[in-house]
Amino acid sequence: MSRTPVLAPVAGRAVPLSEVPDPVFSAGMVGYGAAVDPPHEVVEAIAPVSGKLLKLLPHAYVIMTVDNVGVLVHLGLDTVALNGEGFTIHVTQGDDVTAGQKVITYDVPAITAKGLNPIVPVVVMDERESENITPAEAVLEGAVLAPGDDLFTAAG
Repeated sequence: MSRTPVLAPVAGRAVPLSEVPDPVFSAGMVGYGAAVDPPHEVVEAIAPVSGKLLKLLPHAYVIMTVDNVGVLVHLGLDTVALNGEGFTIHVTQGDDVTAGQKVITYDVPAITAKGLNPIVPVVVMDERESENITPAEAVLEGAVLAPGDDLFTAAG
């Protein structure tokens, strides 16, 4: 069984996925993981794992690790409606990225100005067993993370 450490893609307060105010994420419909509530400033969203950038949208990206663990980073809730406004992409879909590499600049104030929640869910795609995700201590404590801090570990 492999263990994949998943890093915080942005700075902010660690939040259990169950507390994300969107049932698609809080109920684990997409997969399980954790979330980060970013500060209200422009932040750099980084790769939480190393691997291939499988999907790249202005508001979300999926990285597939060499162990075939797909990690989704979703910048804000309902942000697909912004058609890329508030996001600057720094990589190309299909690129190999390393954990900690800058992927997207995320203008959190622009998102909140539109009345949207800027929280960043990070989930293992298609993970159906919540017990395969071990949240970092920071998630359980609601601690403030820096980009690249441990968010959770996925067993696969």
